[in-house]
Amino acid sequence: MNTDKDWKFKGNERKYLDQVLKSGFGASETGSMNEMLENKFAKIHDQKFAITANSGTSTLHMALSAFDVKPGDEVILPSLTVAMCGFAVWQCGATPVFADILPDTFLIDPNDIKKKITSKTKAIMPVHMYGNVCDMKSIMDIADSKNLFVVEDCAECFLGTDNRGKKAGTMGHVGSWSFESTKHLTSNEGGIVTTNDENLAKKMRQFGGLGFKNITAKTGKVRISRDKFQDPLWERHDVFGYNYRLSELCAAVALAQCERINEFVNLRIKMGEEYSKILNTSHLFCNQSIQKGYKHSFWTFATRFLGQEFGISWQDFRKKYVEFGGDGIYAAHQLIYNEPCFKKNKIGLGMTPIAENIQKELMLFTTNQKDENERESQINALAKTLEFFKNS
Repeated sequence: MNTDKDWKFKGNERKYLDQVLKSGFGASETGSMNEMLENKFAKIHDQKFAITANSGTSTLHMALSAFDVKPGDEVILPSLTVAMCGFAVWQCGATPVFADILPDTFLIDPNDIKKKITSKTKAIMPVHMYGNVCDMKSIMDIADSKNLFVVEDCAECFLGTDNRGKKAGTMGHVGSWSFESTKHLTSNEGGIVTTNDENLAKKMRQFGGLGFKNITAKTGKVRISRDKFQDPLWERHDVFGYNYRLSELCAAVALAQCERINEFVNLRIKMGEEYSKILNTSHLFCNQSIQKGYKHSFWTFATRFLGQEFGISWQDFRKKYVEFGGDGIYAAHQLIYNEPCFKKNKIGLGMTPIAENIQKELMLFTTNQKDENERESQINALAKTLEFFKNS
């Protein structure tokens, strides 16, 4: 078990937090923490613009708003993802349309996207589930042919790449990430979007920045000349917006985390590869497939548990794994359209039979181990569990 709770925060987190507090939340000579974080993240992803926000849900809402998604429109997304993806569509007054997944990668099926497109479709939201990268080449070909916008949800996928070496979040019109506490990089809460489109960048920043008219694609600063800003006749807001701004304290932590992004991602990949080795030998599991040439970033290790076919329940396997010292096993989120709030309000269209079957079987193993000793502890617990059920 991971007992060193602050091992992820041994970089510049405290230094940057101290700078924010000493400044009284004012910007330093190098700019605000939000500005430095945006510049750093944009550079990592070779994107022209990055905009921070208070969550990865807010960033999706910002992107869809920038696409002018509104009531009467439809947005296609996988049913096998977190409800927040559906919430962002719902918040726009639009209809989420659920596409099925591929049975091997557990990712949105481009062919089912094609089938779900109607005259009302405005955008597609592929989700790089568990750190595995979607077939963005096929998805963008579809989007381009139908003149649709694409926002990539990369909340669970930092630095994952496809077989062309293109990073997740850089292939659609907008990429969206989360800094929530369980993610590869964390500031407890927070999110960020990137784009190369200046118009979309300005729209997203304004929408998340209370609609201040002085906001641009590059900066969220709302104060210009003090004499002009304090004029009683000065008009401040020219579009509707929400307050989705990221606090300077969270930005300071996220900036320090960004400086160690390769370290954090590589640790998860190492753990994922260890799980893969041992579970590939077991008839009780069918691991999430990675397309040839793709790089999985292993926010978690996802695998289908087939033990029910041999009389072993999902919960019994999990309990025995924890008993032997495992961190625990997480279940996949319920399909969005099966969540009570979507069902009772009749929000969403489209059925997804493959996802229906796979969701119930999925086991998600933790990958946030800090070192070789912690990785070995998980593998040993798993080996003991597999041995216990070997004769089943």
